[in-house]
Amino acid sequence: MEENQKNGNEKDVKNMKQDEKLGTAHLGKLIAEMALPAVAAQIINVLYNIVDRIYIGHIHGYGDMALTGVGVTFPILMVISAFSAFAGMGGAPLASIQLGKKNYKEAEKILGNSVGLLLIFSVLLTVLFSVFKTPVLYAFGASDQTIIYAREYISIYLLGTVFVQFAVGLNTYISGQGNARTAMMSVLIGAVTNIILDPVLIFVFGMGVRGAALATIISQAISAAWVIRFLTSKKSVIRIRRKYIRLNAKTVGSIAALGVSPFIMQSTESLVMITLNSGLQKYGGDLYVGTMSIMSSIMQLIVVPVQGVSQGVQPIMSYNYGAGKLDRVKGAFIRMVSVCLAATVILAGIAIARPEIYARVFTGNKELISLTCSVMPVYFLGITIFGIQMACQSTFLALGQAKVSLVIALLRKVILLIPLAITLPKFMGVMGIYRAEPIADFTSVAVTVILFIITAKKILRKDEKDDMIGEA
Repeated sequence: MEENQKNGNEKDVKNMKQDEKLGTAHLGKLIAEMALPAVAAQIINVLYNIVDRIYIGHIHGYGDMALTGVGVTFPILMVISAFSAFAGMGGAPLASIQLGKKNYKEAEKILGNSVGLLLIFSVLLTVLFSVFKTPVLYAFGASDQTIIYAREYISIYLLGTVFVQFAVGLNTYISGQGNARTAMMSVLIGAVTNIILDPVLIFVFGMGVRGAALATIISQAISAAWVIRFLTSKKSVIRIRRKYIRLNAKTVGSIAALGVSPFIMQSTESLVMITLNSGLQKYGGDLYVGTMSIMSSIMQLIVVPVQGVSQGVQPIMSYNYGAGKLDRVKGAFIRMVSVCLAATVILAGIAIARPEIYARVFTGNKELISLTCSVMPVYFLGITIFGIQMACQSTFLALGQAKVSLVIALLRKVILLIPLAITLPKFMGVMGIYRAEPIADFTSVAVTVILFIITAKKILRKDEKDDMIGEA
C-alpha cells in the first residue's frame, strides 16, 4: 500500500487483492476462472451479428437476398471493431504489465488515453462511412439486388458506432485487472437484449433489416453503459479519470505500437471479406456471396471460443511478465496453446464433417444450403490447426512484443490469403477462392511456430525483460 501512495492512487484492499491474484493464485484454477468467462463473453458477443443473420435469413419472401446484403456490410463492422481493438487490445496488456509493477498511475493514464482515442475514432468512422456507404458497399460485393438491404442495415448501425467502440474497446480493461466475470456480464447484458429485441423489431414491428440493426445498437449502448459505469466506480482497480482522457503523445505511442497488430488482424479481415465477396460475385454471383455470409458467421463460432481462451489468459501472462514471474508466464502459455489447438480441431472438424448442421440454421434456401455444404469442408480445412497461431499471437501481445506480433498479423491475410484469393480463381475458377483459405492457414501456422520457437527464449529471458518491454 505504501507503493500505491507514492503513485498518488487510493486503492481499497479488496481491489488490491483482485489484481494481485493474477500473480499468486493457483495457475490452473486462475486460467479457468479467467478463461471461461472470457470464452462465454466472446461467444455471447458474436451473437450480435449471428442472431441478426439467423432472423434476417428467415424473413419471408426476401430472406436470402437480405442475408447476402447484410453479409456485405461485415467488412465495415470489422473496421469499426478493429479501431476498438487498436485502443483496447493495444492498451490493456500494457496496463496489466503496469499493474504487475504496482504502477497504478501509469495504468490509469493508459486507460484514459484509450478512452480519448475511442472518442476520436467514433466520430471519424461514423462520418466517413455514412457519407461513402453506397460506393463502399458496392466495392465490398453488393449487387443491385442486395444493395438496398446492405444500405438499410449499415445506415442505422453507424449511429451506434460510439457504443460499439466503448463496449468492445474498454471491456478489455475490466478483464485485464482480473475481473473476467464482470467483463462477461457487460457482454451478456447486451446480447440478451439483442436476442429479445431482434424478433420484436424485425417481425412484430415489421422493420426487417432495419430492425435488426436497431436492436444491435440499442444492445451495444447498454453494454457500453455497463462498462463505463464499472470503470468509473470504486470496484475497478483502475478508473477512468478526466485528466487522463486528454491524449499524451508518449502514452498514445505505446498503445499504438502494440495496438497496430490486433488492428491489422481485424481490419484486414475486412479487406479479406472485400476480396472474397468481390471475387465470389465476379466468378459465381449472389448465391456464392451468400455462402460466404454463412461461413463467415460459422468461422466466428469456431474462432471466438479460442479468442476467449487467449484473451482470458493474456492478462495473466502480462501481469506476471511485469512482476518478473516468468515460470508462471511459461506455464500459462503451455496450457493456452493446448486448449486452443484442441478447440479448433474439434470445432472445425464438426464443420467439415457435418456442414449441413450449420447451413440450415441460417437459411431455408435449398440451393444455398447445398452450395454451402459443398464448399465448407474445403474452406475450413486449415482452421483445424489455427489455434496454435492464435495462442502464439496472443502471447506476443501479452508480453508487449509489438514488432513480432505485427509480422504475424500481416502474414496470414495480407501476405498470403488476399494474393491467393485473387490469383487462384484465374486458374481454378470460383473454387480457387475457397481453396485460398486453407493454403494460407497452413502456411501461416508453420511460419508462426518457427518464429515463436526462435524468439521464445529471448522473450522470456529475465535479464532481457526490461529491454524487450522498451522495444514494444
